[in-house]
Amino acid sequence: MIHCEGLVKIYKSADLEVVALQGLDLRVEQGELMAIIGNSGSGKSTLLNMLGGLDKPSAGKLTVDGKDLLTFREKNLVKYKRESVGFVWQNNARNLIPYLTALENVELPILLRGKRRKARALELLDAVGLSHRVMNRLSELSGGEQQRVAIAIALANEPRLLLADEPTGSLDTSTSNQVLDLFRTLNRTIGITIVIVTHDPMLARKVDRVVQIRDGKTSAEMIRKAYYSDELAELAAESVQKEAESHIEYAVLDRAGRLQIPAGYLDNDSFKDSNKVRVEMEDGRIVLYPSENRKTS
Repeated sequence: MIHCEGLVKIYKSADLEVVALQGLDLRVEQGELMAIIGNSGSGKSTLLNMLGGLDKPSAGKLTVDGKDLLTFREKNLVKYKRESVGFVWQNNARNLIPYLTALENVELPILLRGKRRKARALELLDAVGLSHRVMNRLSELSGGEQQRVAIAIALANEPRLLLADEPTGSLDTSTSNQVLDLFRTLNRTIGITIVIVTHDPMLARKVDRVVQIRDGKTSAEMIRKAYYSDELAELAAESVQKEAESHIEYAVLDRAGRLQIPAGYLDNDSFKDSNKVRVEMEDGRIVLYPSENRKTS
């Protein structure tokens, strides 16, 4: 579904250049539910904007659903944003029109495509658990209900890719869990590919793959050991949380042989005083040693 290779994004303002992405590589398969995490300024929101056709890369390769976004003209981008991708934003003001009802908000993007809108809108609101709130205006809906309406709007034109930028950032823990469970249900039932940018640590418990971006590159991936449903059954049986054991973490090795070592691994005094390490192959393993002559594990 998504293939990024050597993706670079440079923002220029007067005499200032900011490099938001520095050769990022990423593959996302059709039907995946995955999250992108990273500190502020790491480049994750920039990546999401480019996947959605809201921004163009400065260099590299970017294909989504077989479409080469680097070659798209404005007309192609408009069609892509209207038909291939759906957005859910943290700020509901970007998703919803406050003076319309929930039903009217979902009908609007369907109307723009000239389709029968009411039946489709009712179907979507039912899918997100809001069939009893269709005639309510936004002021009559809770934050979680508003976000559910936003998800229904994002699905209105049957996109193949759903992008969510901090979708639970303004919600409490209980409501966040409901929204994330909804993403899982939609992913499972209609097979849509979902990419979520988040700071929410609970999200890693509910997705199959988590990609961490650091300094404009993918630095690590966490991949789920078992299906989430199987894990829930196990947790219920044992009545114990196993957050640290749900995923396996991998450092990402790029095509040039570079990788980013997790910061905690370099806190050892042996690695603090130098930016050099000695690399050796031992028994089929790549081992890093401090730059001193002695071997220190």
